[in-house]
Amino acid sequence: MAVMKVKFNQKKRVKLAQGLWLMNWLSVFAGIVVFSMGLFLKIELRKRSEVMDNSESHFVPNSLILVGVLVCAFNALAGKICYDSLDPAKFAKWKPLVKLYLLVCVFFNVFIFFVALICFLLRGSLESTLAQGLKSGMKFYRDTDTPGRCFMKKTIDLLQMEFKCCGNNGFRDWFEIQWISNRYLDFSSKEVKDRIKSNVDGRYLVDGVPFSCCNPSSPRPCIQYQVSNNSAHYSYDYQTEELNLWNRGCREALLKYYSGMMSSMGVFVLFVWLFEMLVMIGLRLLHTSLESIANPEDPECESEGWVLEKNLKDTFKSTLENLKNMGKKNQVDATAEGAEGEGAKTQAVSTVS
Repeated sequence: MAVMKVKFNQKKRVKLAQGLWLMNWLSVFAGIVVFSMGLFLKIELRKRSEVMDNSESHFVPNSLILVGVLVCAFNALAGKICYDSLDPAKFAKWKPLVKLYLLVCVFFNVFIFFVALICFLLRGSLESTLAQGLKSGMKFYRDTDTPGRCFMKKTIDLLQMEFKCCGNNGFRDWFEIQWISNRYLDFSSKEVKDRIKSNVDGRYLVDGVPFSCCNPSSPRPCIQYQVSNNSAHYSYDYQTEELNLWNRGCREALLKYYSGMMSSMGVFVLFVWLFEMLVMIGLRLLHTSLESIANPEDPECESEGWVLEKNLKDTFKSTLENLKNMGKKNQVDATAEGAEGEGAKTQAVSTVS
């Protein structure tokens, strides 16, 4: 029994073809939107590539760009097929290609669904990428005189101010690294010498943070240095008072920004996938309804269209049988070629003898 079997007359076939033509061009527009989203995400990721550990995060925007291009190409072709189906003479040239086109569409829709899923599932990979990238970027914050790293201070400061964040996981991350360049340290000072000697790596560590960690909305002037020293500031309690620094880490802020963006894009791609499935089903109905016309010379006669000629179980079995037959045919052809080769060798030997 056929799946989604529908009876058509000429009027219904014309309406279906016209509707599919319109849907295909709407899909082309959706493809342009997907391409634009992928391009926008790629630009946003490149803006902060200095604080990302690797290029794995570009898999999502590259996939979106590819999907956008393919959606435009596939639906522009499908729109042409639907337009030509209104004229039996023009549609005749498409008949041998429509089945192949529909088969390719099946795999293409699987790919679109996969891209939609990765927009939701790559949060973990993005989190580790940001964690390692921010950790490395913070280490290079002080290297303002080193070629290739002199921009890192500006990058981190702008990042912390734009996303209202501080450090990797929080402002305490700055206590564990030397973020002040040796160029601005007085090595004749006893305090500087004592701080450098106080740790094994010989770094100048302070319980302070860069100025970009300061919250301008706080009524109190920014406590940037000696953050953990209660006696250094009047009416100040490090443990209980709400600090006038950004409490959120930049990894969390960036992860929320990018994952929210990718989730929204994933939802849109899912809608595109559903729309593409409807277009594919409609094109299949149009194709079968045109092929099943009993009298091609009478275009006004009724016909039947279907998505699958048999039910799902029988279709699956017949597909497996066809694949097995193709495999057996290849084996037979290879055996026949081998036999012909052996016969030629035998004939050549007998001729020489």
